[in-house]
Amino acid sequence: MGQAGTAEAAVRYLRSTGARPVEALPRPELRCVREDERAPLDPTEFRRVLGNFATGVTVITAPGTPPAGFACQSFSSLSLDPPLVAFMVGRGSGTWPRIARAGVFCVNVLSAEQGELCRAFAVSGADKFAGVRHEPAPVSGSPRLADTLAWIDCAIHAVHTGGDHLIVVGRVEALGIGEGERPLLFHQGRFI
Repeated sequence: MGQAGTAEAAVRYLRSTGARPVEALPRPELRCVREDERAPLDPTEFRRVLGNFATGVTVITAPGTPPAGFACQSFSSLSLDPPLVAFMVGRGSGTWPRIARAGVFCVNVLSAEQGELCRAFAVSGADKFAGVRHEPAPVSGSPRLADTLAWIDCAIHAVHTGGDHLIVVGRVEALGIGEGERPLLFHQGRFI
């Protein structure tokens, strides 16, 4: 059942129970933050507080010569129908333009034993794939790293601005479970 069908079914159910209809709120006005506007919070305090939220760690890869990749902890599932995921990347990333040109990417969910691999993909300008075992993901051909917990092969579906980051939405084309057993987690500035 599509989104419209689900919404219609919900309305029919609410009417059958005698519930009063609720008016939809107007959409908020969206705009970009101007350069002369300051953040209302101290960035150091913002990072310190939000660092208390433990996140999984991924490496986003894309095909190319050489292939592209970067460590990313800002990853999330987004939608089941259609199957979408999202990751956030800094606007100043040197790797993002190569992934954007490829139009596809693979999310490699790192296992607890892959902290050093994560560090290697967090460095700018190095040959991140030197000595890293990988094979092409089945649809995109993006590097699928060995020994990960899971992999998600995607095509870029949309890109949105989000402050100093971009929000990249990927349409899932293929996915699978890897060989790892426990996730690599990042909490308060370190792996746990």
